[in-house]
Amino acid sequence: MAKINIRELKANLSAVIERVARGETVTVLKRSEPVAELRPVAGRRQAEILGNPVAGLAVTEAFFEPLPADIVAALEGRGNS
Repeated sequence: MAKINIRELKANLSAVIERVARGETVTVLKRSEPVAELRPVAGRRQAEILGNPVAGLAVTEAFFEPLPADIVAALEGRGNS
């Protein structure tokens, strides 16, 4: 478990949050005494940061074709309501 003082936490909050999001627990210290703990939310899915989740899948030429007009209309909120 990592430990960090409040001054360091304030200066590096985004980086510390990224560490916690990857599964690390961080103890926050005030004058060398633990006062808080940052940990990942239970049950939250951990996203794979490295690697390709769709490895082996190919994109065909059809992927680049325009969508049909009715689908575009529905996505723009102009569908049949």
